[in-house]
Amino acid sequence: MLFSQDATYYANQVKKGQVTPLELVEAALENIRDLNPTLNAVTTVIAENALQEAREKTALLDKLTPDQRADLPAFYGVPTLLKDLGQLLKGLRSTSGAKILQDFVPDATNHYTQALVDAGFIIVGTSNTPEFGFKGISDSKANGPVQSPFQTGYNPGGSSGGAAAALKSGMVPIAMASDGGGSVRIPASYTGLIGLKPSRGRIIVGPDGYRGWQGATVNFGLTRSVRDTWALLKVLQAEQYEAPFMVPKITQEELTDLKRPLKIAYSLKGVMGQDLGDQARAAILHAKNQLEKLGHNLVEDDPGLDIAKSFKGYYMMNTIEAANMLDGIQESLGRPIQFEDVEPLTWLMSQAGKNVKATALSRVLDEWDQTSVYLEKFFQKYDAIVFPIANGPAPKQGQFDPDQDLIDRIKDIDRLDPDQQQDLLWEYFTPSHNYMGFNSHINLAGQPSIALPLYQTDQGWPIGVQIWSRKGADYLLLQIAKQLEEAGQLKTDIQKV
Repeated sequence: MLFSQDATYYANQVKKGQVTPLELVEAALENIRDLNPTLNAVTTVIAENALQEAREKTALLDKLTPDQRADLPAFYGVPTLLKDLGQLLKGLRSTSGAKILQDFVPDATNHYTQALVDAGFIIVGTSNTPEFGFKGISDSKANGPVQSPFQTGYNPGGSSGGAAAALKSGMVPIAMASDGGGSVRIPASYTGLIGLKPSRGRIIVGPDGYRGWQGATVNFGLTRSVRDTWALLKVLQAEQYEAPFMVPKITQEELTDLKRPLKIAYSLKGVMGQDLGDQARAAILHAKNQLEKLGHNLVEDDPGLDIAKSFKGYYMMNTIEAANMLDGIQESLGRPIQFEDVEPLTWLMSQAGKNVKATALSRVLDEWDQTSVYLEKFFQKYDAIVFPIANGPAPKQGQFDPDQDLIDRIKDIDRLDPDQQQDLLWEYFTPSHNYMGFNSHINLAGQPSIALPLYQTDQGWPIGVQIWSRKGADYLLLQIAKQLEEAGQLKTDIQKV
């Protein structure tokens, strides 16, 4: 049984006694067995653990009254996949897409995953991701490339590409994901899914880390309905006074209709200010037209961010995080990590990060704060902005691979001075950046963004758009999404493989 409905539907079916958690888990495991040889979306499966938990949850249902069943957690008995990157469940292998972590099994569950367990989910395995989530393409050397459910030979994006492929193909009814620079929104765009990047400080963190990528990264999920997104947000949001970032909890119990027309900007600029490609432009204009039909006031405008400066600072921060991470892994392995142990991009980032001055990092983080201030001023004029996610549909496998000359220079990175090392990183990312570099500045600034599947090309390829709003306005974004969904504009049906 492919999961053609959303997760809330199956949770309600469980509570009504029309399907059991055991039946749902058995279906998910069968789907993975059937589809994963083609899609390579799933890296680890814990069939026996999942089946045992499903049996226990099914047995409990027999002891409950209808009223007690109705009070069960929101996603009771629903199977899902964790992303194979930092979403830790005790005893479940977590590779981060890396060869050097193929045998890593965490000895504790982190707060994010525990919140999922408390919400009633049954975790059946982990989804494929690029090495350490550094790319917008899911094609790690350790676990292999993820294939698009629309056509093999194409990549569903990253770094939550495995989650996107698993959900869009109907393996599971909802899949967990994370976003540190577009890693929820890019796969959502390429596969026709809903992908919320919540406000910084919205989602529960710790205890393994409290400021992933200096606050740029947030765990969440990919969904096929607005109500799933809303329900997931409610179970994952937290006010944590021990955490460095926090926004007030959303207190509404229900996702209500918008009370007034909104003033919404839309941007037709490419990554570096050039014109958008024809297909991406068509997606933005389609979104504009649909929002206008719903009564909103759409105005062409752009925040005017210094994209090149923002991205260079973003990548610099990532190199520092990579260097720190590999130092920790090296210590746990008890041996030095060599070039051959990791992919060229990981080596480039970790080696360049060792030579960044503390003053440079301090300046970059200040620039992040100023970007956030700048965007908040922009949102004094507008309720939201419609922005591209990528300059076209899903790319071909290998489309952004570095050539051998670049790989050779990365291997010899120690011969370069610190500025040259950062320039080499910029050179590596430029091809993919020009195609899908619309996303990271909202991560470094901390505002929320939601990817919505509003448009398809004549060939049937999805191209999503994203909508940003002020910090803390996650609820407003979901209200806009709900309105579009009710108008029949969100194209989230599963893609049969």
